[in-house]
Amino acid sequence: MKLRKIKKTLFFILLLSLSVQVVSAQSTTALTDSTAQENIKKEKKKKNLRFSVLGGPGYTPDYGFLLGVSMLFTFKIDTTDPDLNRSVVPIAGAWLSSGGFNLIAKPQLFFKDDKIRYFGQVQYRNNYDNYYGVGFDTNQNIPRSDSTTQFFQNSIVNFGSVLFRLGESDFFLGPSFEVTYRNLSEISPLMATDPVYIEQGGKPEGMDFFNIGLGFEVSYDTRDIPANAWSGVFFDINARYYDTWLGSDSQWGFISAEYRQYKLLPFMGERRVLAWTAKIRSSYGDVPFTDMSLIGSPFDLRGYYLGQYRDKTSAFMMAEYRHMINSKSKLLSRLGFAAWGGVGMVGPDLWNPGGVLPNFGAGLRVEVQPRMNFRVDLGRDPLAGQNLIYFNMTEAF
Repeated sequence: MKLRKIKKTLFFILLLSLSVQVVSAQSTTALTDSTAQENIKKEKKKKNLRFSVLGGPGYTPDYGFLLGVSMLFTFKIDTTDPDLNRSVVPIAGAWLSSGGFNLIAKPQLFFKDDKIRYFGQVQYRNNYDNYYGVGFDTNQNIPRSDSTTQFFQNSIVNFGSVLFRLGESDFFLGPSFEVTYRNLSEISPLMATDPVYIEQGGKPEGMDFFNIGLGFEVSYDTRDIPANAWSGVFFDINARYYDTWLGSDSQWGFISAEYRQYKLLPFMGERRVLAWTAKIRSSYGDVPFTDMSLIGSPFDLRGYYLGQYRDKTSAFMMAEYRHMINSKSKLLSRLGFAAWGGVGMVGPDLWNPGGVLPNFGAGLRVEVQPRMNFRVDLGRDPLAGQNLIYFNMTEAF
């Protein structure tokens, strides 16, 4: 118990220190400016921050009916730099009819002439979740219900990377980190008998996971606007290692590689884009089942339940056509649609896929800020014959 309390305390101290470092860095920059420059900046900041919010009753495939809100903050950290990308902070929160609350933020921050970037995610979950086991066959054959897959999760996850531009190139390199605490309870009867759950220390009344990981990320990025690219290439490799000497409950790690490309289609009209991506994530060691490689999220193969398919390795590729309406009407010109198709897999490694996961779908786009969209997607899972609906700020990739 004492060790657990120490780990929890360390966890919250780390989160606090990260926040303090960001605030102090901004304060130090401000102090170096003259009073006159500060006055000018204050006037610009009044117009700099753009804020969009959408809220009301809704529905998600994973949590059922809810009362939710989606917010989008965009701003320039340096308003004197006309070429600096606007930082983007999408935030989504929801009160769930099934019980609980969910809050997530995915900041993309750009500093110092885009020589420094911070990409990360913070998520707090206090809601029912589902675990279908590990492996393609198990995932596919276990029915979803409160007696088979359901459990309650109280968790906070904080991960990200600080990336430094290498000279004048389009390459970035920097440290990657994660601090995560998960408490699982109200375990369904079938889940309590799962061999992976038992092997990792799971009991009928529940279990905890605590992870602290360090690693690196390297990327090549020529996208015009990362949050909603119309042109360019993005290639990224991210690796992290978790160990007991860092404070984690187990020893494990992962490496992921992702490729994205975007191309304008002027022969089809303005604001018509073809985007495609491929990603593989492979983990090793004593990986907690909550942190295995997954398929099924608003950012990959939309149509599969979140985390329904999991194993040590996952991979997918997909292409998406994005079409905004060009009209003299301001209302119509803010509307558009997207359509995609793709395929994925999960397995113990890339060379032993458990099975193929086909996927396709289409969605509505609403431009809430210049080049920033709210999306409503309808994804199809042909294996189960189900359609799932997603609501999110910014594009899937």
